Amino acid sequence: MPRKRIPVVVVAGFLGAGKTSVLNHLLRNNQGVRIGVVVNDFGAVNIDSMMVAGQVDSMVSLSNGCMCCAVDNEDMDALLDQLAHPASDVDVIVVEASGLAEPRNMIRLILASENPSVVFGGLVMVVDGEQFGGTLERHPELSHHLGLADLLVLNKVDLLDDPVAADVRALVREYNPQAPILPASHGRIDPTVLFDPAARGEPLPGEQLTLDQLLVDGEEHQHLHADYQAVVFESASPMDPRALVEFLETRPPGIFRAKGFVHFAVPGQTRKFEVQTVGPHIRFVSARWSSGEQRATSLVLIGVDVDEAEVLAALASCVDVGDGDDPTAMLGVHRYTVAA
Repeated sequence: MPRKRIPVVVVAGFLGAGKTSVLNHLLRNNQGVRIGVVVNDFGAVNIDSMMVAGQVDSMVSLSNGCMCCAVDNEDMDALLDQLAHPASDVDVIVVEASGLAEPRNMIRLILASENPSVVFGGLVMVVDGEQFGGTLERHPELSHHLGLADLLVLNKVDLLDDPVAADVRALVREYNPQAPILPASHGRIDPTVLFDPAARGEPLPGEQLTLDQLLVDGEEHQHLHADYQAVVFESASPMDPRALVEFLETRPPGIFRAKGFVHFAVPGQTRKFEVQTVGPHIRFVSARWSSGEQRATSLVLIGVDVDEAEVLAALASCVDVGDGDDPTAMLGVHRYTVAA
């Protein structure tokens, strides 16, 4: 089995955009996921009316199994090592960047980590829908931050009339033509868009299946939420590696995450590949097929305003039609493959 890698999600946004509201909502609605949280200001994090207080480099265990800590940026790598230690048993790490932080630097810190147990889980930019225009005028560098985002949360839409909300959305889209834009009020976003519910035992009736369970069951799926959706693609025929990599690199607009298992039938290639993407970040991990396991491709893609027919058609065009046995066809996959 591939080694467990813990996604590190950065939540950024200008002062007052609602980052802490997003964080608190994720912690209160973690669906059994153990979250490691990195914040600059403990005092703003309030879980079930419990004020979490602490100093830099301290760590507090929360009653829901999550962990909360505060660090300076230069200590980020050491903290990731601590949170990703098997003894901490966290499933995902969420970094709440300061409202004045440079998101690019936060991303670099995570990508530069030499810890094999962590992987960059994407940049979530929280946008204050009510104040966005004025904030952008005063701080034009915000436009560059938006361009880096893998997911844009347009917060405080409850304070906007529909025409105003549409105008703000269009303005945000100018600075990032690719990332999904997820509307929210009071920072309430469904955690499933960022990470899978914990797969600890069988789900109770009515509970949301994890992406892994969706892949195994193969049953007709339900949309995860009114604002975003999951698209399931399955193929008993092998995939063309070049075509699939091109699809992942130039994914249709609105797709935020994708994960699953891929079957390639390239000469000399006998392993299956787990693929995970967050925004433009692609990762393959090779693994052995289990005895008796059907060699097939199963993918789940999550996004906002996704054209399901377009996505399925594009993936169907990636099925290997057997035009050749070029052994170099896997080079693109290997470029994104990490050691298990």
